This record gives sequence, structure tokens and C-alpha cells, in this order.
Amino acid sequence: MDFLSKLYSYVVINLGGHEVTLGTISGAALLAIFVWLTMRLSSRIIRRALHAKGVTDDGTIMVSSRLTNYVILLIGIALMFQYLGIDLGTLFAAGAIFAVGIGFALQSVLQNFVSGIILLVERSIKPGDVIEVEGMLARVKRLGIRSTIVFTRDGHDIVVPNGVLSQSSVKNFTLDDRLRRIVTKVGVVYGSDMRLVRECLERAAAEVNEASEREPQVFMVEFGNHSVDFEVAVWTPHAWLERQLRSKLNERIWWILKDNGIVIAFPQLDLHLDPDINAALQRIARMGQEPTEPTTPKDPSDS
Repeated sequence: MDFLSKLYSYVVINLGGHEVTLGTISGAALLAIFVWLTMRLSSRIIRRALHAKGVTDDGTIMVSSRLTNYVILLIGIALMFQYLGIDLGTLFAAGAIFAVGIGFALQSVLQNFVSGIILLVERSIKPGDVIEVEGMLARVKRLGIRSTIVFTRDGHDIVVPNGVLSQSSVKNFTLDDRLRRIVTKVGVVYGSDMRLVRECLERAAAEVNEASEREPQVFMVEFGNHSVDFEVAVWTPHAWLERQLRSKLNERIWWILKDNGIVIAFPQLDLHLDPDINAALQRIARMGQEPTEPTTPKDPSDS
């Protein structure tokens, strides 16, 4: 017992007049194990609580667990320093001076960190959402503390800082209304039967439209220089497949107009020439049409 007591009281280091014994370090180690077990347990509790509320995406669960673990870890470190007799006031003062020196360097990191917390709380962007940010259509793959990973239609994974998502305008096509409106335009020649054109476009749109609760729409939008322009709109719950559906709609419009003898207009250009230039071109054309007399080779004996 005396040996264990001496071993427990053995001074390992002296911090500002406070003796840190082997027993103190052992107690701090037990406290660290307790903090680690608490973090593990909190992650399980958070996962079950979020599942009970209908939250199933791994990104949100991971971020929630990580934030909670950060809080537990900070509390555990503070308790450990206090147990070891380390003056937290001195550490905070030194940390404040150090923070001023690196604050500007970490400004963007802290901004992205806070933005990640805001996105988590608001749940305006979630894993699986189809968004458009800075002109790029992408699907949210994973929402992290500092950044969000999105997947583009070209097959690329792109890391987007959370500060960009929270401070710029972002279109979320799957936030509330999960229907996406897809529009294409077509122009027909002026001599077409416009009633027949509308009927054909409505029939083509009805065959492609994927949302039964929203009717497709056909509008005559403009009298152009060479065509009467129509706009055809259909609805789909699959915003990610916008390009494929627009291609399918264009193909159906092409064939249904062709089958009904309706000509799709294309740009035409009328060229008006100066009268003198026009007359000169006509003379050149007539000269090219006049027959020429065949020439016979000259007999050398005649010379």
C-alpha cells in the first residue's frame, strides 16, 4: 500500500507551482476515457432521435453528431485542465493574443464553419437535393461542417465552401415543390394552320409530360421575322433528368409536326442588289449561255 501511495503521489511535472502527480494524470486519463465514451453514446442517441423525426440522410446525422461531439470535447478539455490545476484564465489570455495573429488567416474557415451550422439548422439544403449554384446544376452528395460535396451531370465531384451556399443565390429544385418545369421553343412558317399546330404541340407535350397533377402548356409567344414561335412546357418530378426530357420533347415535336405536314421555320435572307450590279450580272449570265462555234485545228500543209 505504501508503494502504491508513493507511486500515486509521485510528482511528474510542476506547472506554475502546482504539482502534477502520477495519480492526477491517471485521473485525467480516466476523465478522457469518460469523455470519449460520452461522445460515442451521444452519437448513437442523436442518430436514433433524428431517425425518429424522419431524418434519414447520413450527411445531416453526421454533422449533428460532430457538432455535439465538439461541444462535449471542449467541456471535457476544460474539465481536464481544471483537474490538472492549469489556470484556464492564463490560457484564454494567451489564446486571445494568438487568435488575433491568426484570425485573418482563419476568417474564411470560420465563415464556412458558421455557414455549415446555419445550413444544418435551416435545412434549406440537404443531401439528395438538386440545386443550381453559380450557374451549375448539381446534386448534393454530402453536407459537411466546412464544405459541401456536390455531383454534377458531367460526373464530377465538386467541393463547394458552405460560405458560397449561404451567401449566394442558390436554386433548390427539390426544396418544397418537387416538380420541375421544362420549356422548349419551336417556330413554324407563316402559312401553317395554327389550330393544327397547337393541337399537335399539345398532343406531343401530353405524351412527354411526367406529372399528372400539372397539365402541359402551349403558348404562341411571338411573331418572328421568319416564323410564328410557340413555347411548349411540360412538368417532371425528376429535375436531374431535365436534359433527357427536353431532348425527348424536341424529338416528339419534330415527328408529330412532320407527320402532319407542318414545316418548322428556319432563317431566310432576301438579298437586294443595286440595279447596275444586277444588270451586269445578268449580262454575264447571258454570255455564259450563248453557244460558241467549234474551232478546227489548222492544217500545217496550208502554211
